Amino acid sequence: MIPRYSLPRMAAIWSEENRFQKMLDVEIFACEALAKLGKIPKASLFQIRKKARFNIDRIKEIEAVTNHDVIAFIKNVSEYVGEDAKYIHMGLTSSDVLDTALSVQMQEACDILIDDVKKLMRIIAGKARRYKKTLMIGRTHSVHAEPMTFGLKMALYYDEMSRNLERLKRARSAVSVGKISGAVGTYANIDPSVEAYVCKKLGLKPANVATQVVQRDHHAEFLVAIALTGTSLEKFATEFRNLQHTEIGEVEEFFSKGQKGSSAMPHKKNPIMCERISGLARILRANSIAAMEDIVLWHERDISHSSVERVILPDSTILLDYMLNKFMDVVSHLVVNEDRMLENLNRSGGIVFSGKLLLELIEKGLTRNEAYDKVQEVAFAARQGNIGLKEALLKDDGIRSLLSVQDIEKIFDYGYHIKNVDRIFKQVGI
Repeated sequence: MIPRYSLPRMAAIWSEENRFQKMLDVEIFACEALAKLGKIPKASLFQIRKKARFNIDRIKEIEAVTNHDVIAFIKNVSEYVGEDAKYIHMGLTSSDVLDTALSVQMQEACDILIDDVKKLMRIIAGKARRYKKTLMIGRTHSVHAEPMTFGLKMALYYDEMSRNLERLKRARSAVSVGKISGAVGTYANIDPSVEAYVCKKLGLKPANVATQVVQRDHHAEFLVAIALTGTSLEKFATEFRNLQHTEIGEVEEFFSKGQKGSSAMPHKKNPIMCERISGLARILRANSIAAMEDIVLWHERDISHSSVERVILPDSTILLDYMLNKFMDVVSHLVVNEDRMLENLNRSGGIVFSGKLLLELIEKGLTRNEAYDKVQEVAFAARQGNIGLKEALLKDDGIRSLLSVQDIEKIFDYGYHIKNVDRIFKQVGI
């Protein structure tokens, strides 16, 4: 189900008005090309251009009888054009019009999504720069690993979104394909120059070869790119949800004045927008599977794909547009608790420096296995004894025989772990 909220520009692309207008554009451009070939009198082309229009209610009225949308559309346009309408749709099949028009709609939708991703990337980049050196604990298996920065986490998201941007650009190219080649793609009743002319006017590439339809792997690539982008948003949103755990409390969604979190528990602040994004990503992935199912058609065409596309293309583009804009709000107003990050970083009593300690002991002459076992022993003892790792090292005679107090102090340096942050940011391009 599409949320009640959807951005007007994207919704307008999938409106009946825009769909029929794109179909009319295809028909008129085809007439222009045929006129260049001498197949349509110039006077008739003039009348077609002047009079061609449609009425959606009338199309529906006709379709109720014909049970064929393109025939209903052509008949309605013909009612406006009159006698010269005999040249409209000459040599074409329905899918020439439908698929070519659909490609333009997908282009327009993709342009909005690309613009959305660029806007989100700018917002993420701003957060990355702001928290570039903000220390926090990195976690693997949900367990404290080594120190990092919140800015690095955001830089990672920026880099992933840059890949999604490239995927969407490639997907736009993939769907920018039209066909005006007739009932089984042989150009038997239409000259190939008509296809070339129409596609050029619409900013499309003619299909190298087609059946009655543009092949649906083009569309599947588009839906997969959308699903991947939505899944990235879910990944980011899930991390924010985890970091909003009461026991962690490092970030949280902005809670506006008057907002309520629970009907029963007035104290609640819930990551509802991130949860919504996570849920909607599931629909995008499901739709991408449906798009891949649409690739397989009987012989030169059946219409099993058509009903699916009328759902998944509007739904997926509108949903991702919605998700991207909502996630812009989430990131823009994200509450970042730097003090809690530092508190959590120190909570483990310094055992997060075990990796640096391991390397120091190897440099002092121990084998890796010897050093690893020794560090593990001291770290586990420190946790069990509820003391810091530094204190445990200073009390351990074996460690003290290898490391001086100064050596031990140097190990517990957060700067060591973030010394390459600037380099990483440069690699990412922030």
